Amino acid sequence: MRIGIHGAGSIGCFVGGRLAAAGLPVVLVGRERLQREIGNHGLTVSDFGERLVLPAGAVRYATDPRALAECDAVLVCVKSAQTAEVAAELAGILRPDAVVASFQNGVRNPETLRAALGSRPVVASIVDFNVVSQGEGVFHRGTDGGLKLERVAGADALAPTLRRAGLEVLELDAIAPHQWTKLLINLNNAVVALTDEPTPRLLQDPTLRRVVAALIDEAVGVLRAAGIPTAPLRGLPVSVMPKILRLPTPLVRLVTRRQMKVDPEARSSMWEDLQRGRPTEIDYLNGEILRVAEAHGASAPVNARLVAAVRDAEAAGGGSPGTSPVALARALGV
Repeated sequence: MRIGIHGAGSIGCFVGGRLAAAGLPVVLVGRERLQREIGNHGLTVSDFGERLVLPAGAVRYATDPRALAECDAVLVCVKSAQTAEVAAELAGILRPDAVVASFQNGVRNPETLRAALGSRPVVASIVDFNVVSQGEGVFHRGTDGGLKLERVAGADALAPTLRRAGLEVLELDAIAPHQWTKLLINLNNAVVALTDEPTPRLLQDPTLRRVVAALIDEAVGVLRAAGIPTAPLRGLPVSVMPKILRLPTPLVRLVTRRQMKVDPEARSSMWEDLQRGRPTEIDYLNGEILRVAEAHGASAPVNARLVAAVRDAEAAGGGSPGTSPVALARALGV
């Protein structure tokens, strides 16, 4: 398959780099800044034990979406607020049989893509790992995990192609419960963004764990009130997570070390957005919980205060406010 990646930032460049390193045809479309960066330095993707270096010129990076016209599949990696605009754009560019996959945060992007793309197969997908841009064309995966893809007629070749690039891919008939579980996990993105702490600190600091536990606990209650099912997280009900996070630190380390690997450099995409002065996806993560709560007569005050804090940080500019864990907990009332 000829793969295109629209909105090739951290996730898109990592996946695209893996595809290119495997000798597969790929074109990345994104910002001029990254086009210059990769043009000057090449593209390097790294994770827990592997580093793949593609020299300058080895990967095609364009800024014009029309470069995607002949692709067999396009992975959409833009921010959720851009989805409707990008969907309309792709509808006028892509072949009628092109596969489109949403490699995005949030739960409603596939629905938005389908509304604009007619009969083209649209694949809901989940990226279960974090990638940080380290500059000079280097993109580092900071957590383990793979990809989850919805099984969709006409998109049969996508999963095998991604596996050829060394990516772990799980195909699912019913992906919605897994999307909601991923959203619950992503509620911590704003905590990383506001405190300027790397993701591993969320597991090491008892105050930060208390904050994340409160966010997830509240959101689980909202989804339960709305009758929205969630999927297990690495074999455990997601409702158990707050209980684990409230355990003493040595026990948390023991449990999480067995459950997942987290690189010391891991950060959230929301943190990167604040650092670069870009709007965040807070409305599609914690804000999504507020939307569901309002629709079903529930309340989510902790998530509401966190949404307000992120909006204040966006308005102030200048990157993460570096709020201390204690100050954040106090501000959220937990």
